[in-house]
Amino acid sequence: MNVRRSAAVLAAVAVIGAAAPATAAPSPSPSQAFPSALYGDKDPKFDGVWRQSLALLAQDTVGVKPAAKSVEWLVRQQCADGGFASYRPDPATACDAKTMLDTNATSAAVQALAALGGHDDVTAKAVDWLKSVQNEDGGWGYAAGGASDTNSTSVVIGALTAVGEKPDRVEKGGKSPYDALLKLALPCGGDGDGAFAFQPDKKGELTANADATAAGVLGALGRGMVVKPGGKSDAACAQPRTPEQAAANGAAYLTSALGKDDDHLMSALAGAEPQPDYGNTADAVVALAAHGDTAQAEKSLRWLEKNAASWAAQNGPAAYAQLIFAAHATGTDPRDFGGADLVKQLNATGPAPQGAAKADADAKDEKQDSNSVFGVWWYVGVCLVAGIGIGFLFTGRRKQQP
Repeated sequence: MNVRRSAAVLAAVAVIGAAAPATAAPSPSPSQAFPSALYGDKDPKFDGVWRQSLALLAQDTVGVKPAAKSVEWLVRQQCADGGFASYRPDPATACDAKTMLDTNATSAAVQALAALGGHDDVTAKAVDWLKSVQNEDGGWGYAAGGASDTNSTSVVIGALTAVGEKPDRVEKGGKSPYDALLKLALPCGGDGDGAFAFQPDKKGELTANADATAAGVLGALGRGMVVKPGGKSDAACAQPRTPEQAAANGAAYLTSALGKDDDHLMSALAGAEPQPDYGNTADAVVALAAHGDTAQAEKSLRWLEKNAASWAAQNGPAAYAQLIFAAHATGTDPRDFGGADLVKQLNATGPAPQGAAKADADAKDEKQDSNSVFGVWWYVGVCLVAGIGIGFLFTGRRKQQP
């Protein structure tokens, strides 16, 4: 599963007792047949809509037109009331009271479909549903009615912004999403100086969380997943009385945290040895770039270029999308990411994008033209091509592990 929303998913799972931890989800058996329109090759139960949305959004960001059937699959995942579940195996079956709608999946779908264009009716219904489940504190939890958390509130803010809404005007009980985020921002002068917490603990206390902080910085800035470098503001920690100050505090916390471990973040799962956290590092790069802290963002991106290849290959489309977002945010070419072509790697996890067939035809025409010039060498080249099986292999792979 995409690291960025894992805390929200696990919190929801703990509340409803619906599943084992995401990392325990099995790979699909040969008898399982997931739709060919999906990206990734792992069970999509917990993250199908999420990673499909990120894949399509990343393709759009780099000028690739996604496969029509992949976009249509995402559209058909929407329930009649506008919300999206994490994954619906049979979209033809109507959603009911047992369908667990997901604010994160809904918001990601809105961001992707808004970027692609032509789906205003779908995104409007989705935003209406999000507004209908807004909490009294102005925020959102992973599931409707769940306690507000930084990650969910921030990804909803990104969705609102994507469709032209002003998040500060989306209120419930007189509270906006920014009010919810400010309540989750840690004060200056203590542990976690300036960070965001995911949620208050059972005692109502806030604990710094780098994952939540990366999300919170974007949310406080009113930004979505795709950003360009912003103008840096004063990084000195001050009481987070405004979203802008909370974002500055969070960016300073991330800069400090990244600097402690060779420009990347570390995981801190209970009972496990700390490991490099590639996904949260990529999200931190996006957050810092959005805030204008480009120096640290670029250093951390260089670390990802050197170290994230295996992680992305293992985790699939959403991981490639995160790296593409990080590259885009820093002005780095995702087609030359430490020598790797992230766009090609992402495209290979699902159906061939639109235009791929035309590219193949153009390549064929070039070969035919060269035949008149090179004669026998063109024939030899064709034989060699046939021998090595040139061409892209686009498999009907499924989603990233939950």
